[in-house]
Amino acid sequence: MKKALTLFAALAVSMLALAQVPMASGEVTKVDKANARVTLKHGEIKHLDMPPMVMVYRVRPPQLLDDLAVGDRVRFAAERIDGNYTVTALSKAP
Repeated sequence: MKKALTLFAALAVSMLALAQVPMASGEVTKVDKANARVTLKHGEIKHLDMPPMVMVYRVRPPQLLDDLAVGDRVRFAAERIDGNYTVTALSKAP
């Protein structure tokens, strides 16, 4: 039950982030669950003035990394939180 509530909370936070932050497209090149980080090869992220690149992001909440694998195509929202680029919403792209 606790795991289900945690997952629900993570999804709720992700849905809120989706409504507020523009989404970007990318490909997962590394998943670091122990440190709640993901490396993404992505296109331009205009609201962060970021050109296309490969970059390591913190992930908040870390449950967003569950069921994620290298090679997955994703849509994600990234924000600058406490001076760090952080993925706040993430889903596999069709």
